[in-house]
Amino acid sequence: MGSHACALRSDLLLGWLFLCQAYEGEQVRDNDGPLPKEVWERSEQCADLSRTGGRCPVGGTHTCQPGLRLGGPWQCWRRDGEGGTMSVILDLSYVYSIIISSVVAIIYTLLGGLYSVAYTDVIQLILIFVSLWVCVPFLLTNPHSVDISLTAYNETFQAPWVGTVELDEAGKWFDDFMLLALGGLAYQAFYQRILSASSYTQAQVTCFASSAFCLVLGIPSILVGAVAASTDWNSTSYGLPTPYERDQAGSILPIALQFLTPPYISVIGIGAVAAAVMSSMDSALLSSASLFSSNIYKNIIRKQASDREMQWVIRISVVVVGLAGTALTFLDSSVLVFWLVGVDMSYTIMFPQLVCVLFFKVSNGYGATVGYLMGIIMRVLSGEPLIGLPPAIKFPGCRLDDEGKLTQFFPFRTAIMVISLLSILLFSWLTSIIFNKGLLSDKWDVFKIKRREKPTARAASVKGTNSGREEASAAKQLLDTTSC
Repeated sequence: MGSHACALRSDLLLGWLFLCQAYEGEQVRDNDGPLPKEVWERSEQCADLSRTGGRCPVGGTHTCQPGLRLGGPWQCWRRDGEGGTMSVILDLSYVYSIIISSVVAIIYTLLGGLYSVAYTDVIQLILIFVSLWVCVPFLLTNPHSVDISLTAYNETFQAPWVGTVELDEAGKWFDDFMLLALGGLAYQAFYQRILSASSYTQAQVTCFASSAFCLVLGIPSILVGAVAASTDWNSTSYGLPTPYERDQAGSILPIALQFLTPPYISVIGIGAVAAAVMSSMDSALLSSASLFSSNIYKNIIRKQASDREMQWVIRISVVVVGLAGTALTFLDSSVLVFWLVGVDMSYTIMFPQLVCVLFFKVSNGYGATVGYLMGIIMRVLSGEPLIGLPPAIKFPGCRLDDEGKLTQFFPFRTAIMVISLLSILLFSWLTSIIFNKGLLSDKWDVFKIKRREKPTARAASVKGTNSGREEASAAKQLLDTTSC
């Protein structure tokens, strides 16, 4: 949870930096809410961030697929976190705990739409802040643990909770750092919130205030881990071996709450975990549903779909995405696995698309497609020990880790991200030359990237009016998914 908070803090700061630099005097169009016109103004190009495939002629529908796939892993680690906590503290079956948390999230997202996401987040953030900090004093003063300052660098009951970075592992640490810092930047829910802000100032204040708040929320998580590493578990009802030796380190928060705090504090801790999970799960559900409904259903399947029809599509999409995420959760009980898989996909596949669509005007659909395929193929061939996938491509430094798993110690994710980014730019430039110079007939130009005459002022005005109506309609559908 501590690394998660730090990653969120980096995402918020860097995400705002991206928006400030990319949209100075320009406009983007987002499917998830009304945009402040004084901030986002671009007449000839639409960099819809839920279409990370490229510029307006790109046809970003095919490249919104990674965003839809991300919805599964992101929901899984959230459900794992809450389900694991409920199963440990309330002594419920893990399956029942997952199902209960999923049903609650799906129902209130389905009934309330974007309103439920916005208003419940306020309550949930308050619960997270209060609950976590209420638990900390009881954990630090419990009779089974020693002073965490004594165990930071000295081995007592367990290994020191402050680790070290070996030189031969520096590449892997750098890769993990870049993954956590930049991996969440391409996540749809972030832009769903920021681009829905009523003003430039509100969006800016939201980003910086949230980043500081995430840092504060990360402190209790670090303290929980430190206390657990400073505890004589043999003196508790949990007994030996320790949670780490039982491979239950991923459930250390509920275990610490149950065995190191009074029962009523454990209940408060459940509230903190439930609030943290729900505050993100509803965003994942709604953003994935909006990606499908706006980018695939509205643009391909039913271009003339009415507002009422789109509301039903969003409702059904929320249910389908929620059920799919719930099913994936049963594949693995590790929060870390789903968290890393989700961020990994975002960093290696979607982040290069985001950079190109914001900063490089040469980018187009052909480059986006090649970059997407390049990223996903290389990432799969590089292997992933967390899911038991052996590497077919062995980067320099690939060797067995302490657990006997073949691991890439080279910053391979960053290398894949850079290769994908360069592929997008290279193939976008090549195809642009091919079609603009007439080397290939226009009938082969699937994404229509060839330069066209600029529309007249009147045509541009009509286009802007129609676009504004479509945005207002999409915003209404997401805000209210309950009316018939």
